[in-house]
Amino acid sequence: MPKTPRQSTFAATGARIAYFEWGERGAPAVLLIHATGFHARCWDQTVASLPPDTHVIAVDLRGHGRSEKTGPIADWTVPAQDIKELVAHLNLHDAIGVGHSMGGHTLIQVAAALPGAFKRLVLVDPVMMAPEFYDNPEIMAPGETEHPVTRRRNAWDSWQDMFEAFKDRNPYSLWRPEVLEDYCRYGVVPKADGSGVELACPPAIEGSIYKAAAGRNIYELAKQIVCPVTVLRARQRPPGQRDPRDFSGSPTWEGLAAVFRQGRDVYLPHLTHFIPMQDPGLVAKYIVEG
Repeated sequence: MPKTPRQSTFAATGARIAYFEWGERGAPAVLLIHATGFHARCWDQTVASLPPDTHVIAVDLRGHGRSEKTGPIADWTVPAQDIKELVAHLNLHDAIGVGHSMGGHTLIQVAAALPGAFKRLVLVDPVMMAPEFYDNPEIMAPGETEHPVTRRRNAWDSWQDMFEAFKDRNPYSLWRPEVLEDYCRYGVVPKADGSGVELACPPAIEGSIYKAAAGRNIYELAKQIVCPVTVLRARQRPPGQRDPRDFSGSPTWEGLAAVFRQGRDVYLPHLTHFIPMQDPGLVAKYIVEG
């Protein structure tokens, strides 16, 4: 598998979407969709663990990575529409769809709309809370007009400076160092004034996505998906844990897999929500084996 992917851009209806490809077209593809605030190249170490002839497509969601910075994103159907259009543009059939966190939520929407596009899904700790959660969306960030992530640091002298600032901090200290390097290296862009780098996903956009997370119940769509679905779940959150900044546990409802017609639940209590960052080889295993 070549280390450096090919970068392309697709003009979706609402935004220009960047995506990266490894391997050659022809064989059924693996489509990778990242989490909120991340980017396509966070999958590099997972891709490196796949068979060398695998055709892989990793997407930068709108507002992230090298995709167009359109925002705020107040509804999770918006990035899903971009991916639906990209999947149709690429004419994907019998692909393996993989989505982490928000990416899993997005993938469910896409697979329900384009059932022939996927032969199998791997949902990596998707943001799919218990059904009753959606009756009270304010618990995502109670009493706040903006999500706390909007106040995160946005600029550094270099991606290396960002790496040094993060490597000993939880949860980044739990990640594989090479994944954190990819997150930092490809997660920033040069500042307009040339004084350093800034996040490729602006905090205001990231915060808007988190604020919108509780407003979209897609369980009826999940019931429509006919292909096999593997749900990888991190350790459960303690009862009553509602802190939107705490990713030590899983946002995934433990009953999610049973909603799908062919769902399988894989519980990974030794891992946090950042499963692909802690064990990319394990994610690759489930991509290959189902």
